[in-house]
Amino acid sequence: MFIHETAVVDEGAIIGEGSRIWHFCHIMPGARLGQNCNLGQNVFVANDVVLGNNVKVQNNVSIYSGVVCEDDVFLGPSMVFTNITNPRSAVVRKGAYEKTYVAQGASIGANATIVCGSHLGKYAFVGAGSVVVHDVPDFALVVGNPARQIGWMSAYGHRIFFDDSGLALCRESGVQYRLTDLHTVEQISE
Repeated sequence: MFIHETAVVDEGAIIGEGSRIWHFCHIMPGARLGQNCNLGQNVFVANDVVLGNNVKVQNNVSIYSGVVCEDDVFLGPSMVFTNITNPRSAVVRKGAYEKTYVAQGASIGANATIVCGSHLGKYAFVGAGSVVVHDVPDFALVVGNPARQIGWMSAYGHRIFFDDSGLALCRESGVQYRLTDLHTVEQISE
C-alpha cells in the first residue's frame, strides 16, 4: 500500500492491500477501498463509500456517501457523483442520501455526471461529459445530456455490433456476445 504524504486518510477508513493513494486525497472514516485501487490526486472518498478491488479513480473526483463501485470500475478525470436529487443549502438532508451503484467493470468518462439513484450495469460505458439520470444496462454505451444509449460495448471496452442472428464478437478478446432482446446483452464465450 502507498499513501502519499499529502493525503489524509482518517482513522477508521479501510484500505486494501496494494492500493495507492496519491497527492491531496482525503479518505473519510468508514470508507472502504478494496485491494489494488488507485486514487489519482485530489480525490475525496466520503463515509460509507465502498470501492471494490482494482478500482481506478482519476484526478479530481469526489465520491460521496451512498456510492458503491464493484471490482474493476474506472472513474474518469473530474467525473461527478451526486447524492441528493433536490439539494438546498438551507435544508439539511444528510439522512436522505440516495444510493448509486456501479457494477463490475463499468467505465465512466471524464467530466460525466451520475445523478444519484442510478444503477450502472456490468461493463457499462458512460461517454465523457454525459449526464446519467436513469439506470444503464449491462454492456450499454451511453452518451449525451441526458445520457441515451447508442450501442453496446464489450468487457474489453470496444464497441460491438450485432449481426442478424443477434451475435457480436469483440475484436480484441474474441469473446462472443448475444443480444437476447433489445435491452439485454450476455457474454456467451470466454
